Amino acid sequence: TAGEDGLGSIRQGFVELSNVQLVVELTDLITGQRAYDANSKVITTSDEMLATVNGLKR
Repeated sequence: TAGEDGLGSIRQGFVELSNVQLVVELTDLITGQRAYDANSKVITTSDEMLATVNGLKR
């Protein structure tokens, strides 16, 4: 049974609280996604610029 051997106890009417703050996690996810998109655009633009330079060189 609960409470024996230091296993804890069972309480009725208590709700388990999460230690995750949903708003903070979603904000961090959105920020990370926007940073990824911005970096992806930088890489795409630099690739296009290098292709243009190579085209001018030939």
